[in-house]
Amino acid sequence: MIKLTKLDGKEYYINPHQIESIEIRPDTILVMLSGKTHIVRDEVDTVLEKIDEYRRRLSPFVVQE
Repeated sequence: MIKLTKLDGKEYYINPHQIESIEIRPDTILVMLSGKTHIVRDEVDTVLEKIDEYRRRLSPFVVQE
């Protein structure tokens, strides 16, 4: 799970394996596999970094740069 921030400032956790796409209009919008959307304060680059970090923690065989 990755921690993100809603527009109202509340933090919550999302399963990154359920994210189908990320849109920028200008807010960052996560579109889930279920079709549900989440609008977050986090910049898209920050979300992608959190997803990358999460996946590295799950796999000890990933070569770290």
